[in-house]
Amino acid sequence: MIAMIRRFCLGGGFGLALSCDLRVASENAIFGIPAARLGIGYPPGAMKLVTAAVGAPAAKDLFFTARRIDAHEASRLGVVQRVVPDESLETTVLELAGVIAANAPLTIQAAKSAIDESVGNAHPAVDPVALADRCFDSADAVEGRTAFLEKRQPVFTGR
Repeated sequence: MIAMIRRFCLGGGFGLALSCDLRVASENAIFGIPAARLGIGYPPGAMKLVTAAVGAPAAKDLFFTARRIDAHEASRLGVVQRVVPDESLETTVLELAGVIAANAPLTIQAAKSAIDESVGNAHPAVDPVALADRCFDSADAVEGRTAFLEKRQPVFTGR
């Protein structure tokens, strides 16, 4: 899932964006977690998303100060992966989705699961090792090797 972020991304919107796999923001995006100014608490699951994205010291800074950050600081902290001019935001996100969609879906699924596990966000019903193993015996693996040898773009089916 790719979050396309324009203008304000605060509180729950920030959390929703962090629950996405990738985040692309326009240069005019503003991020923040105003909980300390509102007197509300966040559950550990929400804290885990922020901490996984930016690390514990930066998460504490964002939560304790309730300050807002611009898109470029969000990029430096790891909140967003790309910052683009507002007028090219949709095009950039659609192109990124197309690049990902052209890759092997089984590999993407296995990578997502392994990465999520490595940062403590594993889904209990998913076995990252089994997903990775499944890739090696897949039709997509055969297609990937064949396309590489034939010097052409692979066409993956997710099988």
